[in-house]
Amino acid sequence: MIGFKLNNVAKFAERYVCRHNLRKGYRLKKPLVIESGLPEDPHSVHMVGACGVGMAGVAGLFLSSGRSVTGSDQAVYPPMSDYLERIGVKVSEGYGPENLLPRPDLVVVGNVIKKNNPEAVAVMNLQIPFVSMPEAIERYFLKDKLSLVVTGSHGKTTISSMISWILYDQGLDPSFLIGGLPLNFNISSRLGKGELFVIEGDEYDSAYFDKHPKFLHYRPFVGIVTSCEFDHCDIYQNISEIRIQFEKFLSLVPDNGSILACSDDPVVCDIIRDNNFKAETYGLRSESLWGVSHIKDTGTGMHVNFTMNRKTFVTGTLPVVGRHNLLNALVSIAAVSKVGIDPLAAFNSLKSFIGVTRRQQISTINHNITLIDDFAHHPSEVRETLAGFRLRFPGRRLVAVFEPRTNTSRRSIFQDTYVESFLQADLIALREPPDPWKAPEGDLFSSARLAEELVGKGKVAQAFPDANSIVDFLTGELQADDVVVVMSNGSFESLIARLRKRLEDCKR
Repeated sequence: MIGFKLNNVAKFAERYVCRHNLRKGYRLKKPLVIESGLPEDPHSVHMVGACGVGMAGVAGLFLSSGRSVTGSDQAVYPPMSDYLERIGVKVSEGYGPENLLPRPDLVVVGNVIKKNNPEAVAVMNLQIPFVSMPEAIERYFLKDKLSLVVTGSHGKTTISSMISWILYDQGLDPSFLIGGLPLNFNISSRLGKGELFVIEGDEYDSAYFDKHPKFLHYRPFVGIVTSCEFDHCDIYQNISEIRIQFEKFLSLVPDNGSILACSDDPVVCDIIRDNNFKAETYGLRSESLWGVSHIKDTGTGMHVNFTMNRKTFVTGTLPVVGRHNLLNALVSIAAVSKVGIDPLAAFNSLKSFIGVTRRQQISTINHNITLIDDFAHHPSEVRETLAGFRLRFPGRRLVAVFEPRTNTSRRSIFQDTYVESFLQADLIALREPPDPWKAPEGDLFSSARLAEELVGKGKVAQAFPDANSIVDFLTGELQADDVVVVMSNGSFESLIARLRKRLEDCKR
């Protein structure tokens, strides 16, 4: 066994000390667990903004711990509405004081909720105890657990899902909270009886009244940083501000915990070096402690050698696409080694890992057209996703369909960067940003401009006003054996389902 041998969590908790970086002078403005009259054991919990993936997951945790749970949201629609109904959470559509009847013991407020939200105002007026989602996790689910926290600009959901599956497959009965739906479990959260809690942590703020990044609430014993790139430009001005948050996060890892950092990311390397963090590195670079070599796409998986200290500990094939997913698998193996799982056993568990919804989900329709649903939206995610499928499907036409929907991607900050991201594709269909009013005046991303620049690079590219026009275009354009990669962090107006139906109707 490599790494930490699990002890009784209560004994570990006695010596758990959060180490803030004194040399840098980091201090949180207030305690992360707020002691303002919160119930120790709430019997009824109400979720405001319940249909977010994280909020729905926390609802599931509260249900599993024996509480009654209700929720509300402005737009109650699949897939999260179906998920909440399936696990037994009644969700009211729209916000208002009536949703707080009968009066709950605790209200969890999602970070989409503004201060003037009528339900948030009612919570304040009625003096109902309330918390942010991350604080609820910290207070009610982490105090008796060791947490493995996955952070970084990319890969968090897949890595969290991989770690959770390894621990479950190896019999450790973990808890988890993941920003997606791991297909091995078909639930986004789980309250296990084991001592470990796997959680996806991001740097976005927690709530309108709790401006700390979510991951600062999660008490990391094992802290993973996959990358640190500029994102969330609605709350951060530059990469330096984001870097500070990751430094704060890593300063929370205790002396007997572990930091795993991707050596392929220069900002992550700078964070580790400049703060003298004791970290184990992983990546494609030869100096990485945990490394990969002899990568080959077999058509059904990725064949690879995984190494530690430049010595191969396993050679085999995993059912994933792309080099980035091999790195996700590698750091998952490294992480579980810190809690007593042998790396070879972890690799064998990953052979039965079947992925996450909307992360490179592959299906085939008539004329052998391969349709792929993916969550990629940041320029580097788009680039790596397309590179992986170019490797998986050599010689086939690669069609990229993209929706710039996030608060960052709908702005012009990455206007030029996206050009390089799409060069692996042969045909590119781009939706103009939805909800353009969410971008500051004069700062709206232009899909038309991106299409023009891609045409100048020799690509076939076109911009469209909505998903329906893209479906119309692709219906007449797609050819046998095409590979279509649809990328969005939202529903994309049900584009995939509509395209599938249209093509199947054409077959008839």
